[in-house]
Amino acid sequence: MAFGRLERTQGTPPMSDINMTPLVDVMLVLVVIFILTAPLLASSIRLDLPQSDAAQPGQPPAFVTLVVDPSGQAHLDEQPVSMAQLAQALAQRAARNPDTEVQLRADAAVPYGKVVEVMGVAQKAGLNRIGFVAEPPAAGVAR
Repeated sequence: MAFGRLERTQGTPPMSDINMTPLVDVMLVLVVIFILTAPLLASSIRLDLPQSDAAQPGQPPAFVTLVVDPSGQAHLDEQPVSMAQLAQALAQRAARNPDTEVQLRADAAVPYGKVVEVMGVAQKAGLNRIGFVAEPPAAGVAR
């Protein structure tokens, strides 16, 4: 038996380069995520919020409810009022807080001219923020 030296074969030398494949995979996943979320960020509602030192985060916004029933009678906070009384009451609200929002609820049967008249009274009083309140259509009803 010969006792000689066993020759060992040299293994592959260690790789000193960075493997770019996982990095590219991660970057492509991030690009896809940004492509999918970009339209969602662009469609956000932009608000022009009033600035005040005394504003509290939990402070509810000031609003007044103005209802026009099917007969054309205006109701301010559930109380029927004439156009002169409405103008005076809205002017008082505007003097207290000019950023008060008018939430206008008009019946579908009210003529367009009457709604415009009520909107004009609110704008003359100094309340330019008017929101129209509507109900969603009933489920299964096609229009």
